[in-house]
Amino acid sequence: MNSSEALVVKDLTVEYALKSRTGRIQSRARAVDNVSFSIATGETLALVGESGSGKSSIANAIMRLVEPSVGSITVAGREVTSLSGRDLRESRRDYQMIFQDPFESIDPRRTVLDTVMESLIVSGIGETDAHRRERALAALESVGLTPAPKVGERFAHQLSGGQRQRVAIAAAMVLQPKLLVADEPVSMLDVSLRAGILRLMQKLGSDLDVACLFITHDLSLAWMYADRIAVLYLGRIVEEGAPADIIGNPKHPYTQALVSVIPIPERVNKTERTILTGEIPDSSHIPQGCRFHTRCPLYRALGEPASCRDSDPSLSGRAIHRVACHHSTEE
Repeated sequence: MNSSEALVVKDLTVEYALKSRTGRIQSRARAVDNVSFSIATGETLALVGESGSGKSSIANAIMRLVEPSVGSITVAGREVTSLSGRDLRESRRDYQMIFQDPFESIDPRRTVLDTVMESLIVSGIGETDAHRRERALAALESVGLTPAPKVGERFAHQLSGGQRQRVAIAAAMVLQPKLLVADEPVSMLDVSLRAGILRLMQKLGSDLDVACLFITHDLSLAWMYADRIAVLYLGRIVEEGAPADIIGNPKHPYTQALVSVIPIPERVNKTERTILTGEIPDSSHIPQGCRFHTRCPLYRALGEPASCRDSDPSLSGRAIHRVACHHSTEE
């Protein structure tokens, strides 16, 4: 692993057993299928895709909230998929998660200050309560919750949604992690609050040199916030590159469809929108060949070529812009 890489995911596969009412395993759903990517220190990678594409399964596998079926995950130079017990708890200082719902991720029985201090206590950081309190108050200040001592006395029900998410960010950042996994961190917030939370995360990442895996279904947010974008479809990355390339020159038909519906007023009448037909297939019944061909406009336009039905393409192209499509260069 390169010393500048905060996260390296290699050949990651996550499967879930589908059981009958009697508890017998009937089949398996492959939510993540042989996915590889890395994030450099201080970099933000946005993982984008529809519901059911496998985004949250990747996040949960990195956090070891679900067990990977195959593959390796290395955080700050340490392979974490083989860790357990005390070693796993210690490793989690280096990678923290911000969940989608700030209303559910904070214990309503604890004060804000206790919530942030709990991260330090669980990780065994701080020699005394006074030291932990000082560090927790500094974390609250850093996320804009001021005056920190007064805010620290409050409970979750006394805070707005945006304030609760700031508390969650403070509880994660107080450990000074190398990697932050943010799973749809603003989707539950009012539109007016989203930009402020994203700017905060961007500033903290820059100031503290923290890598971030930003998971979202909203390509426009990824465009504004991320350094790189990886587009996920049915458990596979189908396109990866810089935001300018992904938005300005999308290669994969799926990415092209996502880009076409981004609400940009100045081009509404200039770009034809591509509305995909059908739903994303069930991950327990992945189509043979290219997994997108059942919904692909290019596949139909080219007369349904056999290559799309027979083989699943891998990522190829320039290192800074890769695409998994047999016919991505064809009009």
